[in-house]
Amino acid sequence: MAKELDFDLIKKTAQGYQEDMTAFLRAMISHPSESCEEGEVVACIKAEMEKLGFDEVKVDGLGNVMGFVGDGDKIIAIDGHIDTVGIGNIENWDFDPYEGFEDDQLIGGRGGSDQEGGVCAATYAAKMMKDMGLIPEGYKVMVVGTVQEEDCDGMCWQYIYNVDGIKPEFVISTEPTDGGIYRGHRGRMEIRVDVHGTSCHGSAPERGDNAIYKMADIIADVRALNNNGCAESTDIKGLCKMLEPEFNPDHYEDARFLGRGTCTVSQIFYTSPSRCAVADSCAISIDRRMTAGETYESCLEEVRNLPAVKKYGEDVKVSMYMYDRPSWTGEVYETEAYFPTWINKESAPHVKALVDAHKALFGDERIGCEKSMSKRAGRPLCDKWTFSTNCVSIQGRYGIPCVGFGPGAESQAHAPNEVTYKQDLPTCAALYVAALNLYEPSDEMADATAFRATLTDNDIK
Repeated sequence: MAKELDFDLIKKTAQGYQEDMTAFLRAMISHPSESCEEGEVVACIKAEMEKLGFDEVKVDGLGNVMGFVGDGDKIIAIDGHIDTVGIGNIENWDFDPYEGFEDDQLIGGRGGSDQEGGVCAATYAAKMMKDMGLIPEGYKVMVVGTVQEEDCDGMCWQYIYNVDGIKPEFVISTEPTDGGIYRGHRGRMEIRVDVHGTSCHGSAPERGDNAIYKMADIIADVRALNNNGCAESTDIKGLCKMLEPEFNPDHYEDARFLGRGTCTVSQIFYTSPSRCAVADSCAISIDRRMTAGETYESCLEEVRNLPAVKKYGEDVKVSMYMYDRPSWTGEVYETEAYFPTWINKESAPHVKALVDAHKALFGDERIGCEKSMSKRAGRPLCDKWTFSTNCVSIQGRYGIPCVGFGPGAESQAHAPNEVTYKQDLPTCAALYVAALNLYEPSDEMADATAFRATLTDNDIK
């Protein structure tokens, strides 16, 4: 597929669209699009793709918007989610999060970095490939704006893969990478712990069995699981143990690259007959981030084996959440709240294509505008995300190779006064064009994946 490319022309053409890309991104930001409420921004993206001359534009049953250029039998996809989190306390914002602002270097507004800027750059990259005759031979290029990622990472791609029947050869994620090329990230899962108790009148609490007190013991153990070290004498060995060859002989090096797993209590619930009664049930949610070498089974067993959980025996249930919230179209795609860890080898051809494109276009160090370089300088070009992305399904669940490069910064995600960087838009668009033309599937090794977490036995279709 590789061909001689005029990298200067690619950069010049992308730079020429910076004003158009800025206007498009600001238009997307102007449409509030929290998870399950993306209809307006879908219409905005669909109209832009049609205006730019995409060969096909459609919206699937879940509400994902897809644009295609080219007529090949195989597909390379560029993905970006178009839902955002809410704005939180408006008092923490210095500007209207949906009206936004722009100056010489920045675009402000909810969703600019996380992550409508990525869809913006990808849309114009596809236009460039069509206009410049740079659609790789035998391929279609698919740009997809996916929904509900903030609610349930990768569920949108489960729908694309299983219902739409679209199975790309590889996918570029446009989640913000702060100028780097990202080849993996930790997985996650949402765990629920339920504790049973017996109510009684609060004037004589000894007659009952307080579920909140039981849960307090369990919460202390969950905290220890996250915070403790892993010395032999430690009763509850901390999650940092997976960074050591003694506990993770096959994947401790990958774990050190991705970062250690973590767990934290994120929600608490209870039932009680009244404020004058002993609580008869209590439940917590645990946000569990998983590194290489950990699986959904190992994470559930760690909680089940906590001393307080074992102490209360059959009064405790440890389970995994399911997700079934309707999309903006009304479609429901039920799935488990489990998002597998994934990591690629640096030598994988889809990773190499982006690295080679970056070196040809911009050199071998991260680049950015003046306001971003102080945080980007000195960081490795090839790196990983801290948070989770749709790649948990694309590669983690289905084994379709993924690699990330996107405008903006992770630090802006979910934060008040969210900004992204204007220059990142043409930078990313140029790299997508070059990388897709430098990709050589013949370079594919027997296994480009360094680690993929195991799937459950649930029949998720």
